[in-house]
Amino acid sequence: MSAEKFQVDQEELEKSIQLRISGELDLAAALTFRHALEAVVHRADKALILDVGQLRYIDSTGIGIVVSALKIRDELKAPFTVSNIPAGIKRLFDLTGISGFLNEGIEGSA
Repeated sequence: MSAEKFQVDQEELEKSIQLRISGELDLAAALTFRHALEAVVHRADKALILDVGQLRYIDSTGIGIVVSALKIRDELKAPFTVSNIPAGIKRLFDLTGISGFLNEGIEGSA
């Protein structure tokens, strides 16, 4: 099995913080993803954009972390957008019922 190494790249702009995730987000990568999100999820002064355009796979652990971030941002009344969702990932979000709670956007929209 040739799993793509999970990677998180962060870019802070004037009005937003963008996290670009790539590879495969599974249990083995969950801690890396959780740490990256924890560093910025409480920053209510900026919109948080999660760019999943290069994400190849996400399991229930990864979805749970996205849901946790969604709840925190909602409590803070701070913008949280998931952008560039690949079709396969979108189907998983639809099946798990979280699509309706996600603000879907295009990279650079905030």
